[in-house]
Amino acid sequence: MKNKSKDFISLPGTNFSQRDNSSKNTKEAGASSSGFFIPTKIRRVLGIDPGLASTGYGIVDYSSNRYRMVSYGVISTESNLPHTQRLLAIYTKLIAIIQEFKPQEGAMETLYFAKNVTSAMAVAEARGVATLCLAQNCIPLGEYTPNTIKQSVTGSAGANKATVQEYVRLLLGLEVIPKPDHAADALAAAITHLHSC
Repeated sequence: MKNKSKDFISLPGTNFSQRDNSSKNTKEAGASSSGFFIPTKIRRVLGIDPGLASTGYGIVDYSSNRYRMVSYGVISTESNLPHTQRLLAIYTKLIAIIQEFKPQEGAMETLYFAKNVTSAMAVAEARGVATLCLAQNCIPLGEYTPNTIKQSVTGSAGANKATVQEYVRLLLGLEVIPKPDHAADALAAAITHLHSC
């Protein structure tokens, strides 16, 4: 699943609206006092929600206090594949996403210890693959706790998953909540990284 949008969305409390019709990392922002256009830096963040069965990704641009959802989706692997092949599939597809969209920064939720050790190990391995992909492309990684992501996106560290997803939709100006959940979580990580920086 891959979704793309071209609209910059204003942060709460701002009145800006602008369209960006290119995938470049700079755009013309307006005339200076000398009459020349001043290029404005666009920060592009790749959020990743790692998992062996489903690794979510979400790419968000940020410029002049505005967000733009670039793309999101999920990398899925079949349970009947050998374990090593599933990890290789995640690696290959993430590298392709990085090469296509050229993010400058990465964001992921920190790994927490789950009661199900087998499940936690699988997530840790997928997370390691994602971290390697970013490192190989010299993309710095921001890591955030679940509570930090909730606080950053909704304003409340106690927000539930549905509330976080709704705020992701609102902040990015989307008509519907991004699906599946892994993609929405990846977008939330990207938004948190932009807030934190």
